[in-house]
Amino acid sequence: MHTVIAIDGPSGAGKSTVAKLLSEKLGIEYIDTGAMYRAAALYLLGAGIDIHDSEALNAALGEMSIDFSDGRTMLNGEDISALIRTPEVTAFASESSALALVREKLVALQRRMGAEKSVVLDGRDIGTNVFPHTKFKYFLTASPEVRARRRADEMEERGEDPDFDEVLAAINKRDLSDMTRELNPLVQAADAVLIVTDDMSAEDAATLIASSVGDELAANVKY
Repeated sequence: MHTVIAIDGPSGAGKSTVAKLLSEKLGIEYIDTGAMYRAAALYLLGAGIDIHDSEALNAALGEMSIDFSDGRTMLNGEDISALIRTPEVTAFASESSALALVREKLVALQRRMGAEKSVVLDGRDIGTNVFPHTKFKYFLTASPEVRARRRADEMEERGEDPDFDEVLAAINKRDLSDMTRELNPLVQAADAVLIVTDDMSAEDAATLIASSVGDELAANVKY
Protein backbone atom coordinates (compact mmCIF):
# COMPACT_ATOMS: atom_id res chain seq x y z
CA MET A 1 0.00 0.00 0.00
CA HIS A 2 1.40 3.38 -1.00
CA THR A 3 1.51 6.41 1.25
CA VAL A 4 0.31 9.82 0.07
CA ILE A 5 1.12 12.85 2.23
CA ALA A 6 -0.73 16.06 1.34
CA ILE A 7 0.56 19.42 2.52
CA ASP A 8 -1.57 22.49 1.81
CA GLY A 9 -1.39 26.09 2.90
CA PRO A 10 -1.02 29.70 1.79
CA SER A 11 1.90 31.25 -0.03
CA GLY A 12 5.03 31.66 2.09
CA ALA A 13 4.12 29.09 4.73
CA GLY A 14 7.12 26.92 3.83
CA LYS A 15 5.20 24.05 2.23
CA SER A 16 7.73 23.20 -0.49
CA THR A 17 10.72 23.29 1.83
CA VAL A 18 8.94 21.15 4.41
CA ALA A 19 7.73 18.69 1.74
CA LYS A 20 11.25 18.26 0.36
CA LEU A 21 12.71 17.69 3.83
CA LEU A 22 9.93 15.23 4.62
CA SER A 23 10.55 13.25 1.43
CA GLU A 24 14.20 12.90 2.46
CA LYS A 25 13.29 11.82 5.99
CA LEU A 26 10.82 9.19 4.80
CA GLY A 27 12.64 8.16 1.64
CA ILE A 28 9.68 8.80 -0.65
CA GLU A 29 9.26 10.86 -3.82
CA TYR A 30 8.54 14.58 -3.61
CA ILE A 31 6.07 15.64 -6.29
CA ASP A 32 6.75 19.27 -7.17
CA THR A 33 3.33 20.35 -8.45
CA GLY A 34 4.70 23.73 -9.52
CA ALA A 35 7.30 22.00 -11.66
CA MET A 36 4.52 19.95 -13.23
CA TYR A 37 2.76 23.08 -14.44
CA ARG A 38 6.05 24.40 -15.78
CA ALA A 39 6.68 21.10 -17.56
CA ALA A 40 3.23 21.27 -19.14
CA ALA A 41 3.96 24.82 -20.28
CA LEU A 42 7.26 23.72 -21.81
CA TYR A 43 5.51 20.89 -23.62
CA LEU A 44 2.74 23.11 -24.98
CA LEU A 45 5.22 25.77 -26.08
CA GLY A 46 7.27 23.17 -27.92
CA ALA A 47 4.17 21.74 -29.57
CA GLY A 48 3.04 25.17 -30.72
CA ILE A 49 -0.46 24.59 -29.34
CA ASP A 50 -3.04 27.36 -29.20
CA ILE A 51 -4.10 26.85 -25.59
CA HIS A 52 -7.43 28.54 -26.28
CA ASP A 53 -8.30 25.85 -28.85
CA SER A 54 -9.89 23.31 -26.50
CA GLU A 55 -9.88 20.46 -29.00
CA ALA A 56 -6.21 20.90 -29.93
CA LEU A 57 -5.24 21.41 -26.28
CA ASN A 58 -7.05 18.29 -25.15
CA ALA A 59 -5.43 16.22 -27.90
CA ALA A 60 -1.96 17.52 -27.03
CA LEU A 61 -2.41 16.88 -23.30
CA GLY A 62 -3.35 13.31 -24.13
CA GLU A 63 0.16 12.78 -25.48
CA MET A 64 1.90 14.34 -22.46
CA SER A 65 3.41 12.37 -19.56
CA ILE A 66 5.10 13.96 -16.52
CA ASP A 67 6.81 12.14 -13.66
CA PHE A 68 9.57 12.59 -11.09
CA SER A 69 12.65 10.44 -10.52
CA ASP A 70 15.21 11.18 -7.81
CA GLY A 71 14.19 14.83 -7.79
CA ARG A 72 14.33 15.19 -11.56
CA THR A 73 11.33 16.38 -13.55
CA MET A 74 10.65 14.02 -16.44
CA LEU A 75 8.59 15.01 -19.50
CA ASN A 76 7.73 12.09 -21.78
CA GLY A 77 10.74 10.25 -20.37
CA GLU A 78 13.21 13.15 -20.77
CA ASP A 79 14.83 15.05 -17.90
CA ILE A 80 13.76 18.66 -18.42
CA SER A 81 14.64 19.95 -14.94
CA ALA A 82 16.99 22.59 -16.33
CA LEU A 83 14.59 23.75 -19.04
CA ILE A 84 11.56 24.78 -16.99
CA ARG A 85 12.98 27.77 -15.10
CA THR A 86 13.28 30.21 -17.99
CA PRO A 87 11.25 33.46 -17.98
CA GLU A 88 9.35 32.29 -21.08
CA VAL A 89 8.24 29.04 -19.45
CA THR A 90 7.43 30.82 -16.18
CA ALA A 91 5.18 33.33 -17.94
CA PHE A 92 3.45 30.69 -20.04
CA ALA A 93 2.96 28.42 -17.03
CA SER A 94 1.11 31.21 -15.26
CA GLU A 95 -1.27 31.49 -18.21
CA SER A 96 -1.75 27.80 -19.00
CA SER A 97 -2.16 26.68 -15.38
CA ALA A 98 -5.38 28.67 -15.13
CA LEU A 99 -7.02 26.44 -17.75
CA ALA A 100 -9.36 23.72 -16.47
CA LEU A 101 -8.14 21.18 -19.06
CA VAL A 102 -4.52 21.61 -17.94
CA ARG A 103 -5.40 21.37 -14.26
CA GLU A 104 -7.55 18.27 -14.84
CA LYS A 105 -4.73 16.57 -16.75
CA LEU A 106 -2.13 17.30 -14.06
CA VAL A 107 -4.42 16.26 -11.22
CA ALA A 108 -4.96 12.97 -13.05
CA LEU A 109 -1.19 12.53 -13.36
CA GLN A 110 -0.69 13.32 -9.67
CA ARG A 111 -3.30 10.75 -8.71
CA ARG A 112 -1.62 8.16 -10.94
CA MET A 113 1.72 8.82 -9.23
CA GLY A 114 0.09 8.37 -5.84
CA ALA A 115 -1.34 5.03 -7.00
CA GLU A 116 2.06 3.82 -8.26
CA LYS A 117 4.39 4.92 -5.45
CA SER A 118 4.54 6.68 -2.09
CA VAL A 119 4.62 10.46 -2.51
CA VAL A 120 4.49 13.77 -0.69
CA LEU A 121 2.88 16.73 -2.43
CA ASP A 122 2.32 20.34 -1.49
CA GLY A 123 -0.09 22.89 -2.87
CA ARG A 124 -3.39 24.58 -2.15
CA ASP A 125 -5.89 21.83 -2.85
CA ILE A 126 -3.96 18.57 -2.48
CA GLY A 127 -5.91 17.35 0.55
CA THR A 128 -9.26 18.77 -0.52
CA ASN A 129 -9.24 17.93 -4.23
CA VAL A 130 -6.31 15.86 -5.49
CA PHE A 131 -6.14 13.29 -2.66
CA PRO A 132 -9.21 13.92 -0.48
CA HIS A 133 -9.16 10.37 0.90
CA THR A 134 -5.57 10.19 2.11
CA LYS A 135 -5.31 10.02 5.88
CA PHE A 136 -2.11 12.06 5.94
CA LYS A 137 -3.21 15.67 5.45
CA TYR A 138 -1.49 18.74 6.86
CA PHE A 139 -2.24 22.43 6.60
CA LEU A 140 0.80 24.67 7.07
CA THR A 141 0.25 28.33 7.73
CA ALA A 142 1.74 31.38 9.45
CA SER A 143 0.65 34.96 9.95
CA PRO A 144 0.79 37.19 6.86
CA GLU A 145 3.50 39.27 8.54
CA VAL A 146 5.74 36.26 9.16
CA ARG A 147 5.25 34.99 5.63
CA ALA A 148 5.97 38.44 4.21
CA ARG A 149 9.18 38.66 6.26
CA ARG A 150 10.32 35.28 4.96
CA ARG A 151 9.59 36.33 1.39
CA ALA A 152 11.44 39.63 1.88
CA ASP A 153 14.44 37.79 3.35
CA GLU A 154 14.53 35.48 0.31
CA MET A 155 14.46 38.51 -1.98
CA GLU A 156 17.31 40.14 -0.07
CA GLU A 157 19.37 36.96 -0.39
CA ARG A 158 18.95 37.28 -4.16
CA GLY A 159 20.32 40.80 -4.01
CA GLU A 160 16.97 42.57 -4.24
CA ASP A 161 15.80 45.46 -2.06
CA PRO A 162 12.19 44.66 -1.18
CA ASP A 163 9.73 47.02 0.46
CA PHE A 164 8.17 45.07 3.34
CA ASP A 165 4.79 46.77 3.07
CA GLU A 166 4.61 45.94 -0.64
CA VAL A 167 5.56 42.31 0.01
CA LEU A 168 2.92 42.09 2.76
CA ALA A 169 0.29 43.60 0.48
CA ALA A 170 1.18 41.05 -2.21
CA ILE A 171 0.85 38.21 0.30
CA ASN A 172 -2.59 39.42 1.40
CA LYS A 173 -3.71 39.85 -2.21
CA ARG A 174 -2.55 36.31 -3.06
CA ASP A 175 -4.34 34.91 0.00
CA LEU A 176 -7.60 36.57 -1.04
CA SER A 177 -7.24 35.30 -4.60
CA ASP A 178 -6.45 31.74 -3.50
CA MET A 179 -9.30 31.59 -0.99
CA THR A 180 -11.95 33.06 -3.29
CA ARG A 181 -11.06 31.47 -6.63
CA GLU A 182 -13.90 29.52 -8.23
CA LEU A 183 -11.93 26.34 -8.98
CA ASN A 184 -10.72 24.48 -5.85
CA PRO A 185 -10.10 27.43 -3.51
CA LEU A 186 -7.57 27.29 -0.68
CA VAL A 187 -9.24 25.85 2.42
CA GLN A 188 -8.11 23.61 5.24
CA ALA A 189 -9.52 20.11 4.86
CA ALA A 190 -11.74 19.19 7.80
CA ASP A 191 -9.48 16.27 8.71
CA ALA A 192 -6.13 18.01 8.10
CA VAL A 193 -3.67 18.60 10.93
CA LEU A 194 -3.06 22.32 11.39
CA ILE A 195 0.59 23.33 11.77
CA VAL A 196 1.34 27.00 12.48
CA THR A 197 4.94 27.76 11.52
CA ASP A 198 5.31 31.30 12.93
CA ASP A 199 7.86 30.11 15.50
CA MET A 200 8.85 26.87 13.81
CA SER A 201 11.65 26.09 11.38
CA ALA A 202 11.08 24.00 8.26
CA GLU A 203 13.17 21.24 9.83
CA ASP A 204 10.96 21.27 12.94
CA ALA A 205 7.80 21.09 10.85
CA ALA A 206 9.13 18.22 8.74
CA THR A 207 10.18 16.32 11.86
CA LEU A 208 6.74 16.86 13.39
CA ILE A 209 4.99 15.49 10.31
CA ALA A 210 7.39 12.55 10.00
CA SER A 211 6.69 11.69 13.62
CA SER A 212 2.93 11.86 13.13
CA VAL A 213 3.12 9.63 10.06
CA GLY A 214 4.83 7.14 12.31
CA ASP A 215 8.13 5.30 12.46
CA GLU A 216 6.56 2.01 11.47
CA LEU A 217 4.93 3.44 8.34
CA ALA A 218 8.13 5.25 7.38
CA ALA A 219 10.20 2.09 7.82
CA ASN A 220 7.86 0.01 5.69
CA VAL A 221 7.00 2.54 2.99
CA LYS A 222 6.75 1.09 -0.51
CA TYR A 223 8.04 2.79 -3.61
